[in-house]
Amino acid sequence: MIDRARLEAIVREAGRIALDAWPGDGHACEVWDKLDTSPVSAADLAVDTFLKRELKALLPSAGWLSEETADDPARLAGSLIWLVDPIDGTRDFVRGRRGWAISVALVSAGRPLLGCLYAPVRRREDGGELWHAEAGQGAWRNGERLVATTRVDLPGARVPANAVMKEDADLVTVEQPNSIALRIAMVAADEADLVATLRWGFEWDIAAAGLIAREAGAAVTDAFGNPLNYNKRDPRAFGVLVSSPAMHEAAVARLAERARRMSV
Repeated sequence: MIDRARLEAIVREAGRIALDAWPGDGHACEVWDKLDTSPVSAADLAVDTFLKRELKALLPSAGWLSEETADDPARLAGSLIWLVDPIDGTRDFVRGRRGWAISVALVSAGRPLLGCLYAPVRRREDGGELWHAEAGQGAWRNGERLVATTRVDLPGARVPANAVMKEDADLVTVEQPNSIALRIAMVAADEADLVATLRWGFEWDIAAAGLIAREAGAAVTDAFGNPLNYNKRDPRAFGVLVSSPAMHEAAVARLAERARRMSV
C-alpha cells in the first residue's frame, strides 16, 4: 500500500530539518505564541511544509490534517487522510529538551492504518528513536518489536508525570516528555503503565502513537473509555487513556467523575 522505507526516510528527514533549528544544539529558533497561548516555532512550520509536500507526493489521494495547517473541510470527503503533528512537544523543543517527536499517521475510514513517530534526540547515538506500527501487523522501535505493559493492578502503576494529584498518590511517576505521543509510546514499550489526560485534545496528537500502543497490546480510548475516531468534522477528543487491558477498566472508573466534570 505504502512504501514504508520511503515513509520512514521522509520522517527522518523531517527530524533533520527540526534538528537544524533545535536550541539544544545551540541553534537560534524563532518562537511565538498562538491564540491559545501554546508555543509554535519556525521549525514547526518548516517541518509541516516539508511533510505536506512529501507525504502528499507519496499518496496523492490522501487528505491532510495537521496542527500547523489551516483545516480544509475538503478532507471530510475522502476516506484516506494524513494526520500530522510536525513537532509534538514544542515546549520541550524550544527549551532544548529531548521530549519531542515528529508524528505521522495515515487514517482510513476513521481508523489509523499506519503510524510513525520519530524522536531524533532520544537514543541519538542510534540515530534517534523511530517507532512505527501498521494495523494488524504489530509495533516496532528501532527494529525491535514492542510488547506493551501487562500490569494488572492500578496502584503502583508507572505514569509519565512530574507530579500526581492527591487522589492518585498510589501511582509512581516516571520521566515525562512534553510530547503526549512519546508518553503514549512509553506504554507501548513497557516503560510506563498508564497515560491519561483530562482535557480536550486533537487527533494529530494521538493518532500515530495510539496505533503504536494498540499494536503493542495496550488499550487505547478517550478519557471515558470510548473508542477514538479520526478525521471527524471537529478533530478533537476529550482526553486519552492508554494502559494495559487488565487495568483499563479500573483507570476509567477512577477518572470518571473528574472526566465528567472537566469535559463540560
